[in-house]
Amino acid sequence: MMKEMSVSASKASLVLFLCQMISALDVPLDSKLLEELSQPPTITQQSPKDYIVDPRENIVIQCEAKGKPPPSFSWTRNGTHFDIDKDAQVTMKPNSGTLVINIMNGGKAEAYEGVYQCTARNERGAAISNNIVIRPSRSPLWTKEKLEPNHVREGDSLVLHCRPPVGLPPPIIFWMDNAFQRLPQSERVSQGLNGDLYFSNVQPEDTREDYICYARFNHTQTIQQKQPISVKVFSMDSLNDTIAANLSDTDIFGAKPVTERQPVLLTPTGSTSTKVELRGNVLLLECIAAGLPTPVIRWIKEGGELPANRTFFENFKKTLKIIDVSEADSGNYKCIARNILGSAHHVISVTVKAAPYWITAPRNLVLSPGEDGTLICRANGNPKPNISWLANGVPIAIAPEDPSRKVDGDTIIFSHVQERSSAVYQCNASNEYGYLLANAFVNVLAEPPRILTPANKLYQVIADSPALLDCAYFGSPKPEIEWFKGVKGSILRGNEYVFHDNGTLEIPVAQKDSTGTYTCVARNALGKIQNEVQLEVKDPTMIIKQPEYKVIQRYGQVSFECIIKHDSTLSPTIIWLKDNDELPDDERFLVGKDNLTIMNVTDKDDGTYTCIVNTTLDSVSASAVLTVVAAPPTPAIIYARPNPPFDLELTGQLERSVELSWIPGDENNSPITNFVIEYEDGLHEPGVWHYQTEVPGTQTTVQLKLSPYVNYSFRVIAVNEIGRSQPSEPSEQYLTKSANPDENPSNVQGIGSEPDNLVITWESLKGFQSNGPGLQYKVSWRQKDVDDEWTSVIVANVSKYIVSGTPTFVPYEIKVQALNDLGYAPEPSEVIGHSGEDLPMVAPGNVQVHVINSTLAKVHWDTVPLKTVRGHLQGYKVYYWKVQNLSRRSRRHVEKKILTFRGNKTFGMLPGLEPYSSYKLNVRVVNGKGEGPASPDKVFKTPEGVPSSPSFLRITNPTLDSLTLEWGSPTHPNGVLTSYILKFQPINNTHELGPLVEIRIPANESSLILKNLNYSTRYKFYFNAQTSVGSGSQITEEAITIMDEGKMADILHPAIGAGKVQPLYPRIRNVTTAAAETYANISWEYEGPDHANFYVEYGVAGSKEDWKKEIVNGSRSFFVLKGLTPGTAYKVRVGAEGLSGFRSSEDVFETGPAMASRQVDIATQGWFIGLMCAVALLILILLIVCFIRRNKGGKYPVKEKEDAHADPEIQPMKEDDGTFGEYSDAEDHKPLKKGSRTPSDRTVKKEDSDDSLVDYGEGVNGQFNEDGSFIGQYSGKKEKEPAEGNESSEAPSPVNAMNSFV
Repeated sequence: MMKEMSVSASKASLVLFLCQMISALDVPLDSKLLEELSQPPTITQQSPKDYIVDPRENIVIQCEAKGKPPPSFSWTRNGTHFDIDKDAQVTMKPNSGTLVINIMNGGKAEAYEGVYQCTARNERGAAISNNIVIRPSRSPLWTKEKLEPNHVREGDSLVLHCRPPVGLPPPIIFWMDNAFQRLPQSERVSQGLNGDLYFSNVQPEDTREDYICYARFNHTQTIQQKQPISVKVFSMDSLNDTIAANLSDTDIFGAKPVTERQPVLLTPTGSTSTKVELRGNVLLLECIAAGLPTPVIRWIKEGGELPANRTFFENFKKTLKIIDVSEADSGNYKCIARNILGSAHHVISVTVKAAPYWITAPRNLVLSPGEDGTLICRANGNPKPNISWLANGVPIAIAPEDPSRKVDGDTIIFSHVQERSSAVYQCNASNEYGYLLANAFVNVLAEPPRILTPANKLYQVIADSPALLDCAYFGSPKPEIEWFKGVKGSILRGNEYVFHDNGTLEIPVAQKDSTGTYTCVARNALGKIQNEVQLEVKDPTMIIKQPEYKVIQRYGQVSFECIIKHDSTLSPTIIWLKDNDELPDDERFLVGKDNLTIMNVTDKDDGTYTCIVNTTLDSVSASAVLTVVAAPPTPAIIYARPNPPFDLELTGQLERSVELSWIPGDENNSPITNFVIEYEDGLHEPGVWHYQTEVPGTQTTVQLKLSPYVNYSFRVIAVNEIGRSQPSEPSEQYLTKSANPDENPSNVQGIGSEPDNLVITWESLKGFQSNGPGLQYKVSWRQKDVDDEWTSVIVANVSKYIVSGTPTFVPYEIKVQALNDLGYAPEPSEVIGHSGEDLPMVAPGNVQVHVINSTLAKVHWDTVPLKTVRGHLQGYKVYYWKVQNLSRRSRRHVEKKILTFRGNKTFGMLPGLEPYSSYKLNVRVVNGKGEGPASPDKVFKTPEGVPSSPSFLRITNPTLDSLTLEWGSPTHPNGVLTSYILKFQPINNTHELGPLVEIRIPANESSLILKNLNYSTRYKFYFNAQTSVGSGSQITEEAITIMDEGKMADILHPAIGAGKVQPLYPRIRNVTTAAAETYANISWEYEGPDHANFYVEYGVAGSKEDWKKEIVNGSRSFFVLKGLTPGTAYKVRVGAEGLSGFRSSEDVFETGPAMASRQVDIATQGWFIGLMCAVALLILILLIVCFIRRNKGGKYPVKEKEDAHADPEIQPMKEDDGTFGEYSDAEDHKPLKKGSRTPSDRTVKKEDSDDSLVDYGEGVNGQFNEDGSFIGQYSGKKEKEPAEGNESSEAPSPVNAMNSFV
């Protein structure tokens, strides 16, 4: 008998399941063999017995079978023949028995309910499928019912019934609320197996109106919903309140409080029940109890234990689940519900029945003519099943008789079978719970021997191990197998060999002399065949130097060796493990060819290190332990470069390789990281050393690749972190043999230098690339796409060859091949080159210009024919130049501009044109030789654009109420100027911009006098030109109208009788504070008449309390506030009495935090008071000097000048507060009230202005006084766009300059 062999999954569909029975043949699962053998049908795939289908989809009833020849298929329905040809809705798949019933195109699934059976038949028999019951799934709607609300007293039990509609298959039940959220379940509330929701006791929180039972029918993917159930739980407290409200005081009332109750079973009812389950199914037993407190469920089996590993508790232990039940699980199961008040129990008597199940299923028989065999069909069940036989789908009692067959109950005995005895037999085992149907064929074959093992198959084994040589065979009758060694050797016998039934020859202990050819011979009455296989016995792999136990000091270096010896025909791999795991991913671990080195050892490197050597045939390993100890104190280490390696040795010399080995020099306390190998070519470049390769510092041998015809010498340099060692002494010389060149020149090109030549260039081979003496080059060329032979020439060791007399710019195929005295290099690859270029012949045509705007145009042209380019088309050049400016009608020197457009483009953009100008352009094609002829000049004009800014803006002749503006026309008008636009606005003392005034000026003007301006006022001007297209960029300037000096003098020195004249600028500014823990020093600057009486007001910042007032003695300009709270923010302002009550703006300061020790109040120190008095006196003297110098300028009557001009822009002073009419109270930051100029629409626009104090001063150090005067130098920075907001500044005026000294 042969041992059954496996096949890959990809061939599974071709496999015949042929098994051994009695003296039956075993058919090897060889796909090629199986395709050639006759075989009765075998059912390979069929639909389930109980097949529930989706009524909305096509019904597919599967029936697949195999056999040789391929079987045909037929069907019965409800026991009668089903003629599928008469039903247009039913089709059978090609080469298959699978039925497809078309429901989606008009068919109804209900019409095809029934029992179906498939028959697969060929000339050797007929196999049948199970009875397949087809039923459409059903998901009926819930029956309508009126659900009354459930009113339940707290603590009582409750059952909410689901009663889902009967579906096929039964639905899955779950409870949810209106928000589609699953209702929480617990030991108190849970769902039973029948879908009802059980409450062991209800609580007030169970009150809700949306208890909804859902039924999910998975087959049709539908969910049916029951109407919501309402539950109202009445608590005892609310019930007592209701009773009390309806009874008198004399009535005895009050519901009993919630009472605890002992358990009562809600399901199952009664004390006992029965349950029948089938063998192999899941047994589910359920007990749900009512009670308060909530009962706990426990399960036991009377007279036995619950089966281990198959018992599970679900639904808070209310459900007992036993999987894969058997007859042994029959018995009484008791559930016990218990709480503190008692218990209840129920006994469920479980009986396990069994549908039929196989003890021995019949197996296929493959017999030779004249052999005997047996089919056995044994099944069990509860009750015991009935066994019946069929032959080719027909009950055996009415089947055609076969003299070789005898039925004996569950067995069929075959004697002296013949080929006509082939048939398929069916065994049916059935009882009241189901049936089993099995097909088993009897296949009688007469086949000569076949050997299935591939010829000359090679087997490799290690010496002293077993060798198994296969000889898979088949034949009918069963062949006999014999083995021979060698083609003509004697038959193998004896104890040194083992002969297996499946034909395998085993050599228990193979030796080197077992190597050779072995012949397997198979023979039976119908023939003989033989096959040869090869056996190779390899030397075992051995570790000849194993790693040794090491003790290493911390931070040291350690190496483990693992030197091996192996069969030369095997390639070993070495793997290192630490503690039977992979090495740490750490660059300190260096794995060499035959060693493991650990650098900078740490404590965690302790452990066992294993070297594993693997080949394709064997594996060996060896281990050693590493112990890490602390390093003793050592003297200072001196680090240095390593000493040079020595004892260089060349071994294993071959034509193209050699092995170099060396001994490292002293590493001088710094580990060697790598070795650099250099070589010298004593034949071509004596004395010159070249880099060859480098290897890690743990390696002392290297296999070097060599080139032919080189006289090699080698030297080695060691490298550590300090540097490189001196080179070693050179090795012995090794001259390699000459050979043909291995490679051809690179970078081969063909580019013509003249229209009638082709220059072929290449990069010559260098040095030892020649591989031998007499290096030359074979240069070959031929014109591409022309049926010409190659033209070749052999040149000396040069890098260029010129081919003359070629046509202009035609492609050539070129190749350059190296050769030397020994022969040619490999055939070179071809490259494409071109002969020389010539200038293009024609100009681009149809040149068109499309002007996009005043500075951009797009030019189009037609491409030229490629044959006229006469070279590589590089692109097109556009020459363009301005002829004249249309606004000036003047010509000037012509400056041509060139734009190049790469590639075969037909258009390009011309940027940077000048508006309102006349241009010309032409286009030329460009190749590698140069430019072709130009196209005819094309004239185009650009439209008008916006002008540039005016060339200058000067403001002269300032007076009290006028300024003179002069300007120059734009350098680039870019069209016909239509007008100028002047915008200006005043800048007040708080640096705010006033209303913006706009004036349009004719284009032929170059100056303008602005009148009716405010005196002593700064103005900002914005000036730009316009064309019909729009406004150009603007230029800005600032200027100030002068002050009436005579009036200012009268104010400073009033005449007799003019005592009521108020000062022009009485104000307090620059209020500063210097705060300490409990006091603050307040100082300020005053502008106005002498003898003012000052006071200081202060309060807590952010508070609504009244200001506190402190009177300043005398005319001092400082004051000390005392008694302040540490760490508090204060607001402060300074005022002057007798001057219409004007005050300074507010300042905010914060006192310092409370300190642990008392600090000295500097404001109370005598030296500080004296210093402050000196500073005040100095300021007063400077003020007097300024007034005196100012008075030297003379006077003129301010009042008369105002009356004569009556300028509405110069407002009289208010009599009530002495301020100018265009200002409110000093420092109130309000906008101008009078004399303001605003646009007609009464709007003030915020433009793109970033003017700030820094723009007019020296960086961040520029400062302004309160009146807007600037302390420092005017920076004269370039102005930005006009801004009608509050961010501006003011240039100094004579008065402001004077005031800056106050």
